[in-house]
Amino acid sequence: MSLLAPGQLQYALAALLMLTGLYGMLAKTNLARKLMAMNVMQVAVIVFFIALAVRSGGSPPIEIEHAATQIEPAYANPLPHALMLTAIVVSVSTTGVALALLVRVHRRFRTLDESKLLDRLRE
Repeated sequence: MSLLAPGQLQYALAALLMLTGLYGMLAKTNLARKLMAMNVMQVAVIVFFIALAVRSGGSPPIEIEHAATQIEPAYANPLPHALMLTAIVVSVSTTGVALALLVRVHRRFRTLDESKLLDRLRE
């Protein structure tokens, strides 16, 4: 007997990814690892929203063949998919800027460890 219904596996995956990313953000002291954990959390949000937007048997909302009948077809909403494409672009650009900042920090302080950076900044 399974704990999850057949259509709930993607939600469990999103929750597992979110918890993994949260653990990485809270437990790791290396800023590069924190950045990777942040990316895992962003992927979890994207997986969750795409899983919410999926409709079984849904068709694109561009068909007009059902216009003469009284039966409403199941349309898939394209808005969440478009928003998640935007979220992917924002995620990639955020990661690029963060990596550039990490390179600058490493060149100046020769470390990416959070506690060592705080000690050096206090000096």
